[in-house]
Amino acid sequence: MTTAPTLPPQEELESLGGPTAWERARRRVDLEDPVVGWAAALGLTLFALFLRLWKLGTPHEFEFDETYYAKDAWSLLHFGYAQSYVDGANDQILAGNVDGQWTGDPSMVVHPEVGKWLIALGEKAFGMDPFGWRVASAVVGALMILLMCRLVRRMTGSTMLGLVAGLLLSLDGLQFVLSRLALLDIFLAFFILLAVHCLVADRQWLRRRMAERVTTQLDGSSWGPVRGLLFRPWLLASGVAWGLAIGTKWTALYPLAAFGVLTWLWSAGARRSFGVRWATLRSVLTDGLPAFVHLVVVAALVYTVSWTGWLMHAGEYERALSSTQYTQFVKERPCTGTGDERQENNLDDSGKRWPTATEPDASGLGEVWQSLRSLASYHHDVYTFHTHYLNCSSHPYASAPSGWPVLNRPVGVAADTDIQPGTRGCDAAAGSTCLKQVLLIGTPTIWWGGVVALLFALLMWVGARDWRFGVAVVGAASTWLPWLLYDSRPIFSFYAVAYLPFVVLALTLAFGTMIGPSRTPSRRRTVGVVVAGSFVVLTVLNFAWFWPIFTDQLLTRGEWLDRVWFQRWI
Repeated sequence: MTTAPTLPPQEELESLGGPTAWERARRRVDLEDPVVGWAAALGLTLFALFLRLWKLGTPHEFEFDETYYAKDAWSLLHFGYAQSYVDGANDQILAGNVDGQWTGDPSMVVHPEVGKWLIALGEKAFGMDPFGWRVASAVVGALMILLMCRLVRRMTGSTMLGLVAGLLLSLDGLQFVLSRLALLDIFLAFFILLAVHCLVADRQWLRRRMAERVTTQLDGSSWGPVRGLLFRPWLLASGVAWGLAIGTKWTALYPLAAFGVLTWLWSAGARRSFGVRWATLRSVLTDGLPAFVHLVVVAALVYTVSWTGWLMHAGEYERALSSTQYTQFVKERPCTGTGDERQENNLDDSGKRWPTATEPDASGLGEVWQSLRSLASYHHDVYTFHTHYLNCSSHPYASAPSGWPVLNRPVGVAADTDIQPGTRGCDAAAGSTCLKQVLLIGTPTIWWGGVVALLFALLMWVGARDWRFGVAVVGAASTWLPWLLYDSRPIFSFYAVAYLPFVVLALTLAFGTMIGPSRTPSRRRTVGVVVAGSFVVLTVLNFAWFWPIFTDQLLTRGEWLDRVWFQRWI
């Protein structure tokens, strides 16, 4: 296992006669054969795809929130917007009858549409059945493995560390099961990881381009190169990815903000290393404003375009949904009832309507503007739903986000219980039963080890000033901590799949640190390889042990209890 050499601080290098910041920036972190790196990553990705496609159509049912997203996706594909559906639509669809299951009225969906359009692609290719609505998740989940491999290789220069990161991600139960469900969170995690990958590539691109334009260290009065760095292609690509992430779920706004600040600080650090004084302040103008355009403005445009189907049918929404309880919301009041019987008691009788609902239909550009205003009103209603109409709700699988990193409460998405001995292959003892289950839970070795790795990453980022660990810390914090603001409403541990890649990154960087930069055999290297290798082997065994509850396999009740380690996991 090899890692890229860890560069000591600039002052130490210069005192030793080593390379300056300019010289370091001109070098490529490309120490190994790129063909081998790509081939290995693609091989691992294909293996991950095989696992995710295996018996993808089972169980033959709508699992958890697939009941919303699969039908919304089909509606988007055939009508251009999400329509509501008739009672009993699920049974009819599973029986192969998709005609006449939608009412023609728009549905009040509470998440954006990018993820549902991707689900629709699978339904277009394979039909409206469980395999069809899950296959897009399987493909995107496998592509996350490729992204993870390439990101870590880009950051460390080590093909082996990249493969370790990809393997760990591929063997996580939460990522694996979500790759086999038509839920939105796997798409969200993919686009966030893609956006961060592009930002890391931009960091390297910027320093290389600055080195090409600066032949010597700058004097303190210089701002450094500006004009040739106003357009940054990797930042633009990241902005597109952020737009797609937000277009899947709004929670991507938090990591966008966090990594936007980090990108500005990286740019300022690059200028400082070339001799620019007051680099942080000067970088606000030279790098911060262009980065804002590349990331925020581009993301906003992509997000808006993702609502094209809605905009083309804005009149339907103005007719049916322009005066809902969310539009008429006045204030939140205490819940009525107790325990699981609690219900909202909000004051929502203001009589308000969307302004566009009472306006004459416009035409041309006026119609576009009118539709955009209707979309803004719709967003206001959706935000009201999320912030004021879930606080009295409950769910048996809801969990406190403070416990997500230690797997406090997994989510059961399918269960077939009470299978009697001698039926359907059940070989349980008399008096017992068998069951099948699909459980959304992470692989414990990864998540529990990841808590330690993230603490180590924080120490390395602050103490050793290693920017790579900062990516793990900022990514994990921005995808997890914001959920603590919403722990009064039902939220679920599988939302943390966006946090998972940064846990894997922290683990892999910790392994690289233990092994060390030198390729020469040494005690440190041997110990590091043994520790890292042992962890990977334990993770493989842990994943294999949980495989039956990831994939709806038949188990006796005793075998099931051997895998459900805590009461809160039931």
